[in-house]
Amino acid sequence: MITPGPDMLFVLGCGIRGGARAGLLATAGVATSEAIHVAVAAAGLAALFAAAPVAFTVVRIVGAAYLIYLGVQMIRNRKRAEEDLPAPGSGMSGRRAFASGLMTNLLNPKMVTFTIAFLPQFVDPSLGQVWLQFAILGAVLIALEFAVDGTVGLLAGRIGGWMRRRRAVRRRVDVATGGIFIGLGVRLAVER
Repeated sequence: MITPGPDMLFVLGCGIRGGARAGLLATAGVATSEAIHVAVAAAGLAALFAAAPVAFTVVRIVGAAYLIYLGVQMIRNRKRAEEDLPAPGSGMSGRRAFASGLMTNLLNPKMVTFTIAFLPQFVDPSLGQVWLQFAILGAVLIALEFAVDGTVGLLAGRIGGWMRRRRAVRRRVDVATGGIFIGLGVRLAVER
């Protein structure tokens, strides 16, 4: 959870551009997608992906393409750094931060892998109520998401104020973050 990945970088970017509120709403979008992943795993899609690796490959490629798209957009829009950053809350709408956070994590192949391969190992069918075990594990996962990425979003909102006074720094951060997103996307696309 504390290792920086696509979700954390996205939350960081939302916080910097739109303030603490956007960072928290991006975290809420990521957490919502985690709840969806856990529910889908509990419903048995994990078994489908294990039986049909092509379905997982499609999710992986779509996720990689989305990350590359986000990276390219960040780099393309870096020139806007020459203008002042918008005031907190106006740089990115709450709805956009939430929806983008949701999509970023829904298409995150590492999250899919986690819910397929790792999470079910902690479910013991002999204890009964498998759905309840998944629900508890999902609740823990979401709580950790808010603790870690929510903190990143809040701190990024504060950093955004500092960056509004330093346009060149923002431009460099946008290019670096965009490059990281593209690199992550390419890596995911070529992984097997």
